[in-house]
Amino acid sequence: MALLQTIVWFVVALGILVTIHEYGHYWVARRCGVKVLRFSVGFGKPLWRWYNREGTEFCIAAIPLGGYVKMLDEREGDVPAELLDQAFTRKPVLARIAVVAAGPVANFLLAILLFWWMVMPGVTHLVPVIDAVEPGSVAARAGLEPGQEIIAVDGVETPSAQALNQRLLERLGETGTISFTVTYPNSTLQYTSEAELNSWLAGEDEPRPLEGIGIKLFSPKPTNQLGMVVEGGPADRAGLVAGDRVVLVNGEPVSDWQAMADVIEQNPGREVELTVEREVEQLNVVLIPDSLEVDGRRVGRIGVGSQAPEWPEEYLRRTEYNLVQGLWRGIEKTGETSWFVLLSVKKLLVGEISTKNLSGPITIAKVAGASAQAGLAYYVGFLALLSVSLGVFNLLPIPVLDGGHLLYYTIELVKGSPVSERIQMLGYQVGLLVVLGVMMLAIYNDIMRHI
Repeated sequence: MALLQTIVWFVVALGILVTIHEYGHYWVARRCGVKVLRFSVGFGKPLWRWYNREGTEFCIAAIPLGGYVKMLDEREGDVPAELLDQAFTRKPVLARIAVVAAGPVANFLLAILLFWWMVMPGVTHLVPVIDAVEPGSVAARAGLEPGQEIIAVDGVETPSAQALNQRLLERLGETGTISFTVTYPNSTLQYTSEAELNSWLAGEDEPRPLEGIGIKLFSPKPTNQLGMVVEGGPADRAGLVAGDRVVLVNGEPVSDWQAMADVIEQNPGREVELTVEREVEQLNVVLIPDSLEVDGRRVGRIGVGSQAPEWPEEYLRRTEYNLVQGLWRGIEKTGETSWFVLLSVKKLLVGEISTKNLSGPITIAKVAGASAQAGLAYYVGFLALLSVSLGVFNLLPIPVLDGGHLLYYTIELVKGSPVSERIQMLGYQVGLLVVLGVMMLAIYNDIMRHI
């Protein structure tokens, strides 16, 4: 069932993004007087089709991994004389540029609207306050200390933990100076310090910027109260329920969740006695933790999770937006994400980050399923990020992509005549090899991650 849901949410995401992208091409093509023959979501055999009054065939095809808009084009066959004025190839170069650019632009517009929708209820941010600094790390060399709030990195404001993580991600693989601007609680004074990066996390398959820089941000410790009990697990069989609060393990008081978890982990297959508080009474239960192998060693697990702790108000920051501010934030977020995608592509090309970070359809599908399970807001955020990525990648100047067509038409606009068909065909062949090569590498990475 979980696999089916993942596939469904992945197909829904692709369907939405491809439809919006292709509709951008279709809408502008019609406004430019180009006859559209087919609007297809998916490739291969049509599963469902219908026609509008202009004779355009709309269809949903069997392979849901893309789509296309087929326009009347002299390069693909003879065009009746009475329809020549509606052929794509007969349109001015600026019109052709508009038609080709409309797909990626539609993706950017969708992302703006989705980001706008996400911020309109208001956004609560986690304040990036340092809880611990790893000795000898980049953060330690910069003189960062527990209790400081990081308010900027390299002069760019970091009002939230997410913004801090994003700014650090932009420095992956780089060599040079990184600066931190910090402040202390209840103080208006700001301090700036620096440290050196040297191909920072360049070879990491799954880089974790905060860990890589050597800091741990504040988060409240898990409580001793059970937030969930796995059905059929040792805790469930012993009669524990969500809401129970563990006060003793083997007769010894436990100060926090981790202390209890350590005892459980150290006793796989051996009896453990827990004393728990349930409303106004105390109960003693004896259970035997399951024995599981983790990282080559046997550990105990009883099938429980901690009640989520409450965040102190001073570590939360709330931002409210009106309609105009929300729209502007959507534009800003789309621009920031586009820049990050472009920067990542550049770093992949020059070797500053590992090509193992490339993800294919398997990873995207898993993220789609996980975000849908987490809630509507998470799924909408995933759609927005994927829409930006689709827009940016399609604008790369690689023949067979929209960006490749735009490159040819821009050259035509400058020199006053089209690029020769021989050069165009050679470019398409090279572009196809590049795109297929990247896809194969991404799929290979997916397979290696999940085997």
